[in-house]
Order: sequence, then structure tokens, then C-alpha cells
Amino acid sequence: MLPNNVFFHNVMELEQRSYLPGLRLQRFPRQVRESLTEKGRMKAVESNGCELRFVTEARYIRVTMASQEKNGQVLVFKGDLFHAAYDLKAGVVTTIELEEPERFAEVIPEKLNNAAFSSKVWRVFCDRFSAIFYDIDAFGFVVRPPERHEVPQLTLLAYGSSITQGAGALSHYNCYVQQTARRLGIDVLNLGLSGSCFCEPELADHLAARDDWDIAYLEMGVNMRGVIPVEEFQKRTAYLLDGIIERYPEKPIFLTSIFPNRATYFQDSTYSFSEAEKRFNEVLEQYYASRHHENLILLDGKRIMTDFTSLTSDLIHPSDYGHIVMGEHLAGFLRPTVDKLRAA
Repeated sequence: MLPNNVFFHNVMELEQRSYLPGLRLQRFPRQVRESLTEKGRMKAVESNGCELRFVTEARYIRVTMASQEKNGQVLVFKGDLFHAAYDLKAGVVTTIELEEPERFAEVIPEKLNNAAFSSKVWRVFCDRFSAIFYDIDAFGFVVRPPERHEVPQLTLLAYGSSITQGAGALSHYNCYVQQTARRLGIDVLNLGLSGSCFCEPELADHLAARDDWDIAYLEMGVNMRGVIPVEEFQKRTAYLLDGIIERYPEKPIFLTSIFPNRATYFQDSTYSFSEAEKRFNEVLEQYYASRHHENLILLDGKRIMTDFTSLTSDLIHPSDYGHIVMGEHLAGFLRPTVDKLRAA
């Protein structure tokens, strides 16, 4: 999306309200958001992982934004390099002033541009809040969206629970899918839904219809275990996966079993969550074995989240350390596929 000559990354809809100014950064179209569970509808309007991306020769730029419902934070990057963090107060329109880093001119350009992004690209990354965009003022200098060669050439689409959305990390920029993408030099579309990854048919159809990704990564099960029957989980996941595979048989799809959590190690192994977790993992294993699809890869969640003490004290969400370790492991599993796609 390119209003104001800005590229809105991970944004499917710039929503306008009749009596409220600004553009709301939505990760999902309205018809998808309104098909989710009640909790899912609330989580779907969170703009985490959404970015404003633009290039300008202006030394000074003013970006005006707001957080709708709670205090939020944006992280600003110049290319791959972190620039600054800015706090947004709930309901308060805020203008942040950016200044071209003067030290960039002193360094060999190749050292600034040897990763995923060109150092010319300003990136305003939204943490987990409902973001509203108002304006960019470059004081008369041209503002343009990044060109294709100035951004990563490959994109990872990630759908999952609060863990994939980034819960547990002090900043959602540090979540494990972002960590994975940073290590691989690829882009990421984070479609995590905290407590509400329920694989609804409308959402499954939406994922299958999208063509803005090169690799899909799906973390399904932990929100549905003990909530819906095993048979319904099997039905929903099969519908979602079959739809994506049918539409894009040539694209790699990574599927992970449920990450270790308190239910994995309950002292009473007959507890409903423990039993459901085992059954759900079996469903994923059976689906993988039955399809014989060469571009479907099943990952063992225990090989991604390897250290139980890397969780926070709620024993479900990874800490910053946990997200970092998970990102390192997941990047290792994805790297051969990324290298193959780059070489193609």
C-alpha cells in the first residue's frame, strides 16, 4: 500500500473511520477480522509488525502517528540499523522528528548496505498496539517508497499464536520470527493472533489467496488444545493447509508442532491440556505423512524451543532470551530453503 508515497509493510488495509481522522494500520481485511472469535477480533486490530517504509533525501522528517487504545512504542530503523524508540500515549496524536544519521556519511557505503535493507530506507516499526497514521512531512523534499532492490527479496509469512505474535518479549521486534528473518536477511509478515489462532475458514481462505510471500511458517494448535475437539482441529488445519498447497504447490510451507510449555511437563500427565497437546501434535504428524508433499516440512517444536527455562514465569511464552534462541534455531531449519530460493 502506497498512500503518501509510503510503503505500508504487513498492512492489508488502511482503514478510515467516518468521524475519526487518520488511517488505521490493519494486518487483516475487515471481512477476515470480523469472522474471528471475539478475542481474535481484538487481537487482529493490533498493528505489531506493521511498518512505514520510505526514502527521502531530507535531513529532517516529521512522522505523525497515534496509538488508539493503549500506550505504544515505535522503533525506527535506517535500513537494518536501529535508530531510536519513541513512545506514543494512548489517544494522543504524536509527531516524532527524525534526523538523518550524520555518521553514515563517514562510513564506506558497502558496510551499511550489506544486509537485508538499504541504509536509505527509513522504517518505522510498530509494536503491539493499534496504530494510526496521519502524515509525513519532509519539508518539501520528495518522499518515495523503497525500490525492490532496497528491501529483502524474500518474504516469510508467519501465522500462529501469541508466541508467534511476540508475547513474552519486551519488544515485539525481538520475537522469534523477527529474529529468524533478521538472521536470514528476509522480510516477515507477522500474522500472529494472541490466544486466538483458531484457523477459521475465512482466515484460511485469506492466507491461501495471498501472493505476497515466498515461505510460509505455521504454528498451530496451542490455542485450540482443550478448547475444540481433536476432530475439529484436524478439519480446520487440513482445510487451511490444503488450501495453501493447492494454490501454491511450489512454495515451501513449514509447519511446527506445539512448543514445550507447562502442559508438556505436567506432573499429572492425564490432565486435559496434556492429552490434547499430544493428540494435536499427532494430527499434524498424520497430516504431514499423508500428503507426501515435497514442499511441506514438519518441524519438531522441541527442537526450536529447546530450553524450558527460556520461558517466562507463565510457562507458555518465551522471554527475550527464549525468542532469541528460538529464532536462531528456526533460522537454521529455514536456511537451506532460503539459500535454494536465492539461487533459483
